[in-house]
Amino acid sequence: MRNENVYLDNAATTRPYDEVVQAVAETMQKDYGNPSSLHQLGVQAEEVLQKSREMVAASLQVEPGEVTFTSGGTETNNMVLKGIGKARQKTGKHIIASAIEHKSVLNTLQAMEEDGFEVTYLPVTSSGIVDMDALKEALREDTILVSIMHVNNETGAIQPVDQVADVIRKNKSRALLHSDAVQSYGKISLHPKPSGIDLLTISSHKMHGPKGMGALYKDRHVRLKPFIEGGEQEGGLRSGTENLPAVVGFAKAVEMNFHKAFEKQQLMQHLKNELQARLLDHFDGLVINTPEEEHAAPHILNVSFPRMKGEVLLRHLEREGIFVSTGSACTSGRNTPSHVLNAMGVEDEMVQGALRFSLSTENKQEDISRLVEHIVPVVGRLEKLIR
Repeated sequence: MRNENVYLDNAATTRPYDEVVQAVAETMQKDYGNPSSLHQLGVQAEEVLQKSREMVAASLQVEPGEVTFTSGGTETNNMVLKGIGKARQKTGKHIIASAIEHKSVLNTLQAMEEDGFEVTYLPVTSSGIVDMDALKEALREDTILVSIMHVNNETGAIQPVDQVADVIRKNKSRALLHSDAVQSYGKISLHPKPSGIDLLTISSHKMHGPKGMGALYKDRHVRLKPFIEGGEQEGGLRSGTENLPAVVGFAKAVEMNFHKAFEKQQLMQHLKNELQARLLDHFDGLVINTPEEEHAAPHILNVSFPRMKGEVLLRHLEREGIFVSTGSACTSGRNTPSHVLNAMGVEDEMVQGALRFSLSTENKQEDISRLVEHIVPVVGRLEKLIR
């Protein structure tokens, strides 16, 4: 009989904390009023909404009025790109983004190009870090926005967003800086104001909160055209009755993630380091696609197995109750190569043989041992078949 599942796909989504589930259920039962209603139940719901907003704002060290609740990272990225495009198109229609952004950024920009916007996609180094020289060359007088993610969702590479902000400022550019921090929020420290970030995307379900919930940080001086028309909820930026149970669940996840945050980061880093060391011990020719520790998030390890197909390895591990990924959850269901690894110059064979292991604080030493215990014979059997 197999033991409990080993879940190592936390970059795709995380298991909600029990306390989060309880907070969501209690809110649905007790605080069911509409926060926009003027009666007592509405006022009570509004108070709960604002307390949750204050919790998220405090974690970012920003003002509560600078936090807008959304349905998640994809909507927030769309809101930023399209909203800034509409608000600043008289100033210019040039946008800069990295070639390794999440598809919710890249696909949105491609749609905006069809509407007359011009986009420069910055190359990355072999370690998956944005090329700063390319950024300097790309900045123009009509550049209105630079969008660089904080942590890459496939490799865990940390992008130097503070350096990006410095380049924009030193070049006297009027461009705003947006960062998709879905994979870093709650895992590594990031405060947008001192980092020079004008707009920031965060999500709930990557940090043990409810799915379908996220938020936008927008500096109060930034003008953004509403993404959804309708009422005046969320400061007029995001119309529609707020999903209060999910908001409360998000706030509870924030509270729990930021408690002893450094210790949790160290735990994930320790497990990741051990996993990498044990894989390198067992497999000759293994390629580590994640950069060195100081340039990578503590929870993501991307590796390539020579002569293997990542999807085949994934299926074999799944039969043993071990769940990993071949890349982004938004694209791995399709038979398309990783645009991130391609941008890094990884050889096609190694792109096909890539697996992503992503950790959370709920993972234990036994999970690493069990993964290694099963993946070694699986790769051995497949290598014999290839020969």
